[in-house]
Parts: sequence; C-alpha cells; structure tokens
Amino acid sequence: MQYHLNGFHPGDPDISPAAANTTIERARLPREVDVVIAGCGPAGLCLAAQLSRIAEISTLIVEPKAGPMERGQADGINVRSMEMFQAFGFAEKIKRESVWINETTFWNPDPADPARIRRVGRVQDVADGLSEMPHILINQARVHDMYLDIMRNSPTRLEPEYDLKVATLSVDHDAADYPVTVTLEHTSPERLGQTETVRARYVVGCDGARSNVRNAIGGALHGDAAHQAWGVMDVLATTDFPDYRMKAIIQSESMGSILVLPREGGYLVRLYVELDKLNEDERVADRGLGIDDVIAKCKRILHPYTIDVKEVVWWSIYEIGHRLTDTFDDVPKALVGKRTPRVMLAGDACHTHSPKAGQGMNVSMGDTFNLGWKLISVLTGRSGPELLQTYSAERWAAAKGLVDFDHRWARVVGTRSEVDANDAMPRFQREFINNGEFTAGLTVRYEPSVLTGTDSWQELATGFPIGMRFHSAPVIRLADAKPMHLGHAIDADNRWRIFTFAPQDDSGQAGGAIDSLCAFLESAPDSPVRKHTRSGEDIDAVIDVRAVFQQGFRDLEHSAMPALLRPVKGIYGLCDYEKVFCADLKSGDDIFDMRGVDRRKGCVVVVRPDQYVAQVLPIDAYSTLAQFFAGFLLPV
Repeated sequence: MQYHLNGFHPGDPDISPAAANTTIERARLPREVDVVIAGCGPAGLCLAAQLSRIAEISTLIVEPKAGPMERGQADGINVRSMEMFQAFGFAEKIKRESVWINETTFWNPDPADPARIRRVGRVQDVADGLSEMPHILINQARVHDMYLDIMRNSPTRLEPEYDLKVATLSVDHDAADYPVTVTLEHTSPERLGQTETVRARYVVGCDGARSNVRNAIGGALHGDAAHQAWGVMDVLATTDFPDYRMKAIIQSESMGSILVLPREGGYLVRLYVELDKLNEDERVADRGLGIDDVIAKCKRILHPYTIDVKEVVWWSIYEIGHRLTDTFDDVPKALVGKRTPRVMLAGDACHTHSPKAGQGMNVSMGDTFNLGWKLISVLTGRSGPELLQTYSAERWAAAKGLVDFDHRWARVVGTRSEVDANDAMPRFQREFINNGEFTAGLTVRYEPSVLTGTDSWQELATGFPIGMRFHSAPVIRLADAKPMHLGHAIDADNRWRIFTFAPQDDSGQAGGAIDSLCAFLESAPDSPVRKHTRSGEDIDAVIDVRAVFQQGFRDLEHSAMPALLRPVKGIYGLCDYEKVFCADLKSGDDIFDMRGVDRRKGCVVVVRPDQYVAQVLPIDAYSTLAQFFAGFLLPV
C-alpha cells in the first residue's frame, strides 16, 4: 500500500481527503448525475465503490430497503472474488473474519441400512495451485460493509440513498447530455409512492430478478425452473453430525439432500435443505411451507444423526430457476455496434440461478468489476463511449456459462447417485472435482476483442492465458526485499499494467531488452504511455509499468534500473520504489517456472484494470503494444 506521495497525512490511509466538490449532507437529491445505480446488493456496491474514488464523477445509488443489509442471502466467496477483494484492499480483513472452506465431504445412504447416511468421500475444496486465496464463507452483509467503508472514506464520501427505488426510466438518444431520465419512487411509509426525477448520463440496474430497470428497457429473463422447493436457514444448533464444520453434501435414500456450510464465527452454520417437488404450474408459495418444515426435513435427512436448532438467525424458502437475459444493456440487436449503451444491467437483474453452486454474489460482483473501470474511463475522457459495448459481450458469455453449469449442478445435487462400482466414487463427488476451477471462479475467458488480444505469442508465457484472470505468483520486491505476490501490485484503481519479464542475463543494464523497452515507453512519440498520459499527471497514471527479473534480489541494484522503473511522482518528485521485482529463489517458487515464462526471450504481459490478461507480447513488439492501447484509449 502506497501513501504520503503528496505530503504526510496522519491517520488511517484508507480514508482519502474529501474532494472539494463533496457534499457530505444532502438535503435533496441532485437533479443531474453521471451515474445512477439501482440497488445496494453486491453488484451495485462493487460498482459504487469504484466510482466513489473518482472525485469528478457524480454517482447516485438508491436502495428500496430502509438501510444496509444485516443478515441472510449469499455467503460464499470464491477464490476469484478474493483476488478481487485484494485489489480493493480488504481481502486480509475478510480472511480474518470468515470461515475457510478447506475440505468438502460427501454422504450417501448406507447400503447396509439405506435409512441411514454415511460418509462416502472427501476432497480438498480448492486444488493446490489454483490461487493464493482461500474459498471462504461470510455473511453477505459484511461484504456490503467493506464496500460501504470504501465509499464513505472515498474523496466523494458516497452514501446510499435508502427508501428509494428506480420506478421507470426513459432514454433520449438525441440528447446531447444526461440522456436518461429516471423516475425514483420513495418506499418509506411516510413518503410511500412519492416520486422524484433525476437525469443521468448512465444508469446501471443492479435491482434484482424483478428489476424495474430491466423492464424499462424491454428486457426479460429467459430460462426454466427445476420445480423444486428448497429451504435455507442460518442456525445456531447442537448436533452429533461429525462434519458439521466442514462443507458437506448429503444425499439421503428418499428424503432429499442437504448442503452443510459452516459460517464465520465458529458456531453459525447454513443448511440448504431439499423440500418438495413442485408441479409444473405450481409456485413454492402455494405450499405454505415455513421454517418448521425446513427443520423437520433436515432432521429426517440427517438420520441417524440428530440436530437441535437453538436459534434461527435467517431463513428463506425458494424455487430453483435458471434464467438469463438476451443482453446486458439497452442497445437493440439491430443497433449493436452503431449505438452505445446508456443503460446496463448487472447481477440478478440479468442472470438468476440456484444458490447451491455458490456463484451468485461472485458473478454479480464480477459483472460490475468489469463495468466499473470502463465507465470511469469513458466519464473521465480516457476512452470513447464505444468502450461500453464490450461489457455486454464479455459478461453475457460469463453468465451463460454460470447458468449452464448451475442447471447441471442443481440436478446432480438434487438427484441421488449411487457409487460408481468402477471408481468407488459417487457421481456428485466426481462432478465436484471436475468442476473445481469453475466453482473457484477461474474459468471466465474473454474472447479476442479491442480489449483482449489473440494467442499469437501465448507460448512466451503459457501460464498467463490471454483473456483469463492474471494468475499471481510469489516474487521479491527489489528495493526492500519484501516477499509478496505479484498480482497484489494490481489495485482496483482503473489503471492498466504492463508487466515486463526480463530475458536471461538481463539485469536492467543499458542497452538491454528491459532498458530499451523502458526507453521506448518513456520517450518515443508513439509510446502508449506518452500518448495517453496527460500533462501534469504522474507517468503511471494510466499505464503502470513494472518489471520482473530472473536473478535474486541481492544480485541486482535498484539504482541501476531504467528511469521508468524508478519514476519520480507527486508534488515533491518522490521516487516510486515499488516497480521492480525478482524471482523468489529462496522459496523455490520461481514465477518464471510457475507461469511458463520463456526464460531466454522474456515477454510483456498486459493486464487489464479488472485483473484479466489482455496481451502477451515479445519485449520488442513496440508497435503492436502501441496499437493495442490506441484501440481503446484516446490520445491526449
């Protein structure tokens, strides 16, 4: 974490100085804003946290509930989301508070007595080498709290407007500015039904499966339902079930299935309990099921083990559904590529599924982590509005993969499977293992586009697949010999990264490959750093260049590095000492070996602001590098 660049400021470095135009207390809503966000769920708050850090962007986020969430709803955080939390700066806090899912166990009916269940398998929950981050469970409300802290400590001091929802909106595509007119409706008892109007440049609907924003742009969710009722409850209970603090998947002979998910704090546990099969024309509400039905069914499935529920913290009954919108924005198919979006959707507003795959909150945050930096780039004049066309294309494909997977997985969990005689493993355990990378959130791959290159030079770094998330690895920071993960140098600050991996025998010396690349980036007229960084800005304000060397940190001198890797920044011209890294030779976790980087040639890895690999290029591919950035960044 870097701070004190523009002078010493005591106190918590996570609290930024308030921007000059910040209004801490607002008596009335603004008439015009850059972005209206509908909904304070994980998607809306993830987006608001990003926008709040940019002083020149005005944001209004509204929520029909009376205040922040306190309990219930989603709880699973996969490793990809934890990597994202690292970029926001609160991964360590989440790791401390949460329960880590280290092992998953599987239970089937006992062949000797099918009325009883028995453990038939267990597996490490996250396979070795997938990520440095754990799979964790924590109350969704605590994730909300983390984003709310970022917002209230940001330069804009952004706070949600509660008791307020987006009722309708309209878009005037001929308007020069603020083309979206939003009608907001009060939901508090004393103002129920009263409305106000706000004009916006962009609107993002994060307002759930019954999204008014989606309805306003003519969108719809398409898909099917499994016609199966499930109950979910967070409980404090006593039990003799031996895997109560493990993630456990239980399939009984005839009573149905249970998912056991331990929760943070050491005592709380979440139980997903399969209830009744529904008729084709029946809704779960028609059954009149309640918490007593959930507890009773749970007890029957757990036989011969017992459970005594002392307190129900939260519960719900739901029907499994798998649905997806045609598009994540307001551009009709006939106008794709001809019109830029003004209204976008994220989270449950555009994809719904069962909670048993543990992906809902994760994919929703992934939506707006993808969208946030793009909106910022457009609103700050770094990119043209056509950049926003990439959002729907990229995230629709990611959501389609989730819905398809969830469709299969919900049926695996809800259908009892015998142990395969050939491998002595039940189907649901085998499927769990085979889908490990998916449930970890690591299979999203963006197709080649203006933001993502082709695999022409993928062989230079086979462990950094283009279009997939940047897979971090250990390094040593040269200036202070700090062991760290290279991916942790990527903050959620909207900047692009160029990681240069030095060829063998390159120590940053004059005339070497790294020095020549740095000279081009620092001084050449067609350098993307020069072309897209404004006068008076720090040299890494848009594109952050860093280098990784093969030698140990004691074999190199920071003072001998090219000037671009020792940039002077801020009002005092202070040196940034955090741009140069070395392979971690002491631990043996050599990033060049771990990520398949060509030792002889080295390479350049370009990473997007949302931590996805955009390009792998030869170190001397200067013109290709420049052309890539020119495809979406405007010249200054």
